[in-house]
Amino acid sequence: MVNLGILTHLFLHIFEHVKQKGLLKILKMSNIFVRKMSLDDLEKINSIGLENFDDFWNINTLRSELSKSDINTIYFIATNNCDILGFIGALRIIDELNIMNIAVRKDLRRCGIGSALLEFLINFAISQKDGSITLEVNENNTSAIALYKKYNFKQVGLRKKYYNNTDNAILMSLYLKKE
Repeated sequence: MVNLGILTHLFLHIFEHVKQKGLLKILKMSNIFVRKMSLDDLEKINSIGLENFDDFWNINTLRSELSKSDINTIYFIATNNCDILGFIGALRIIDELNIMNIAVRKDLRRCGIGSALLEFLINFAISQKDGSITLEVNENNTSAIALYKKYNFKQVGLRKKYYNNTDNAILMSLYLKKE
């Protein structure tokens, strides 16, 4: 006969170990998918943007961007069907995508959501025959820089005192192979 007290104790011990190692976030993220952003997502996107950026666009600017019906304004969200986990936005200029912003909920960082969004955008750009993806990132945002380098973005320039007239912006590009 199985002792339920021992099983309960064992389960709680394993659960605590998983929680301490940060693995609960990974378990929660097992069913992430990326889809096109819609106006219905606006409130949650704005909340994530404000959580991540001191100078995030106001909600009306975001609404205006999402309302554009051209193929040059591109926004995707990461979701688990229940909630919005993060987003990425880009603007196409001829055959180049310029990443305008990428953000993940603070409580879900380092779970692969930023990677999923960036990888999705890269594959989208390749499918659209874009030649490159560019972005700018605060030189102090080492985790974002590491993410971009992981996907082979290279530093191509520097804008001095770009953020709040103090921090430099690193310009990065990923050149895509056209088939």
